[in-house]
Amino acid sequence: MTTVHMTRVPRSSVVTYRDDGVLARGMGLLVAGQLPPLPPAIAGAFVTGVMLFLGVAGADGPAVFAPAVALMLAGPGSSHPHDGRLDWLVPPILRVTEYGFIASVGFAWGVPRFLVLALLGAVLFHHYDVVYRCRQHVYPPTWLASAGLGWEGRMLIIAMGALLGIVTAVFVLAALYLSALFCWESVTCWLAAPRSGVEAADLGTQD
Repeated sequence: MTTVHMTRVPRSSVVTYRDDGVLARGMGLLVAGQLPPLPPAIAGAFVTGVMLFLGVAGADGPAVFAPAVALMLAGPGSSHPHDGRLDWLVPPILRVTEYGFIASVGFAWGVPRFLVLALLGAVLFHHYDVVYRCRQHVYPPTWLASAGLGWEGRMLIIAMGALLGIVTAVFVLAALYLSALFCWESVTCWLAAPRSGVEAADLGTQD
């Protein structure tokens, strides 16, 4: 398989799969990769689950603060190379945390189901696309995770919507924005990618 040099090759596919936004990456810089990523991710998922169990229907419920807690726990691990034997578990744990939070808040606040599914579908498409692209060596650009808000940013805007009492509006805007962003970027990237080994080799000779 020939690598397509459309963007900088990531230092670790597992780190790319995390889908960290600006906030999580910023917290990772504070510890300079010295914090193992798996225990904090597990702790963040556990605390988020407990807070969701305690209740999400209400702006004063503890669940609206779950994203901030998850960010503080799992965010610093973003700068770690994720080269441990079980570090591959970190992205799935972050996915469960994010998807569970979005679905729980959406259903608890009476957001129409199609909007909840639309937002989850946009995020699921993005995560599947990133995994498939990394396996094909067609790496996503570094700005995509920031523009897509990252797992922590998406959770935070949903929580902010709950605090302000505008959850449905936030779901609508987030679903439209993320669907447009992820679909547009994916389509343009795949259209620009070499379709054969010969084309990829030709691209490499032009670098």
